Amino acid sequence: MRFVVAIAFIGILYSLGSALVFLMKDTGKSKRMVYALTARIGLSVLLFLFVLFAHWMGWIQASGFK
Repeated sequence: MRFVVAIAFIGILYSLGSALVFLMKDTGKSKRMVYALTARIGLSVLLFLFVLFAHWMGWIQASGFK
């Protein structure tokens, strides 16, 4: 579980960083920044749904901070 979540976070950070680079380099001439941000949103939604599914399946348990 931790491996999957860590890989997803790395992918999210990578797409966010690449969007920043495209923002600085392209100066509005291409849609690469839009595609990178769309990929980030998609990865974030998939990660959220995966965590919900893992909780439903019983693979992870709520710890309940006290």
